[in-house]
Amino acid sequence: MLAKAFYTAVAVFTASVASQTFTSCNPLEKTCPAHPALGASSIKCDFTKGKCDAFNHNPGTTINYSDKGALFSIENDKQAPTIASKKYIFFGRVDVELMASPGQGVVTSVVLQSGDLDEIDWEWVGGRNDEVQTNYFGKGDTTTYDRGAKHPVTAPLTTFHTYSIEWTSKKVDWIIDNQVVRTLNYADAKGGSRFPQTPMEIKLGTWVAGLQGNSEGTVEWAGGYTDFTKAPFQGWYKSISVVDYAGGDAPPKDSIKEYLYGDKSGSWESIKVVKGESSNDSKDDDKVSSTTLQAVPSASSTASASGTKTTGASNPAITHSPNNGTSTTPSTLPISGANSNIISLFGSIFTVVAAAMIIPVF
Repeated sequence: MLAKAFYTAVAVFTASVASQTFTSCNPLEKTCPAHPALGASSIKCDFTKGKCDAFNHNPGTTINYSDKGALFSIENDKQAPTIASKKYIFFGRVDVELMASPGQGVVTSVVLQSGDLDEIDWEWVGGRNDEVQTNYFGKGDTTTYDRGAKHPVTAPLTTFHTYSIEWTSKKVDWIIDNQVVRTLNYADAKGGSRFPQTPMEIKLGTWVAGLQGNSEGTVEWAGGYTDFTKAPFQGWYKSISVVDYAGGDAPPKDSIKEYLYGDKSGSWESIKVVKGESSNDSKDDDKVSSTTLQAVPSASSTASASGTKTTGASNPAITHSPNNGTSTTPSTLPISGANSNIISLFGSIFTVVAAAMIIPVF
């Protein structure tokens, strides 16, 4: 997976995931509720066995399950199937095994995002069966467009791969099939001020960027307008595992109830880690899965493109009771245009630059 870094100039580039900057409550602007913590529990979802109770389905999302995993299917421009974790992690590791959706203008995404708009992304454009893109944001800052990168990967639209994020207060590693392809050090993100460092939820989803009415830059980045006569466009998620480091560099020994912003700085040092049993309250009719943390041995990954190495925790097992079949939330999407659906459903940071740029490829 490692390759010599090189740069590709493009005329128009759109860098990121699923929608415009969005958060229901920004703790840098006002007092917000504490985020429920995953803490000493962990998530290990096998979607080939059915629905995972650790995630909520966003309104309008329908997911089918089979021995291939969870099917995120798009048949028209009103759909953007998305699920979001019920609990937050404050540093940690996320591993997702997936096969991205093909289709011009269709995007598959794995997003970690916080209330103050810190973000860490994986994203796949359905017209490219040879690469994956990575990106990050700090405090929703889109004043520069040098955060995105492209990485070669073999047939991501027709082959399952495991994509991981290892996130600590010191760095972020993006990992493909246990090999580091990119490292972001704290100091390299504007001296740490734009380093993602606040508690995040995890979102999985597919959406359409190649829509009539979207900006020219967005459509061009996505590979062109989407031809819905070729629908359905299908992305498959086979499994996901999540470990919370609770503000440290390894899973905590004590139960963690929630994460609370201590001030409006947005620094990781200001986050209060509140011990106790995390609430099992959910935002919809799903019930939170029963999770059990087991011993977490270390697993060393290979050298990154910069020559550094990282040691990541392997993923502890959990116990949950999946329900096979189809899972659908009954809500109807509030339609005033497909773009508004994506904004309300996915809520990650969408950025566009309509000028020549240099994009690093690793």
